[in-house]
Amino acid sequence: MNLNLKYIVILICWLVALVSTLGSLFFSDIIGYAPCTLCWYQRIAMYPLVILFLVGMFQPVKYTIRYSLPVVGVGLFIALYHNLLHYGIVPESASPCRAGVPCSTVYINWLGFITIPMLSAISFGLILVALLFLLRREKNEK
Repeated sequence: MNLNLKYIVILICWLVALVSTLGSLFFSDIIGYAPCTLCWYQRIAMYPLVILFLVGMFQPVKYTIRYSLPVVGVGLFIALYHNLLHYGIVPESASPCRAGVPCSTVYINWLGFITIPMLSAISFGLILVALLFLLRREKNEK
């Protein structure tokens, strides 16, 4: 695979993770939306990706995929679960949010379906697609 393509894809992953991180900090620290427990778990998965992809631009792609793919998978799983709570598919009683802000709290609702957990799921999904693209290209080269 073209070496430049690898770095462009990793750069895109880094930009998505950076914008997501800055967006979550904007919502909580500037606008004042208190994050729920599931939001914190998604942040725990997203924030290290900024560092992993930044370092990943200076190491072999296989290591970047190896270390970031599990984190992205966990973050996507939590984001999808959080969306199921928001849309009422999973009952609030199945939520880990027992104290503080309920996980079903909807702070934003753009276009009738874009919520903060949806933005998180989109970010993790974009990164996952990019990493799977890199993984497939790496395996095809061998």
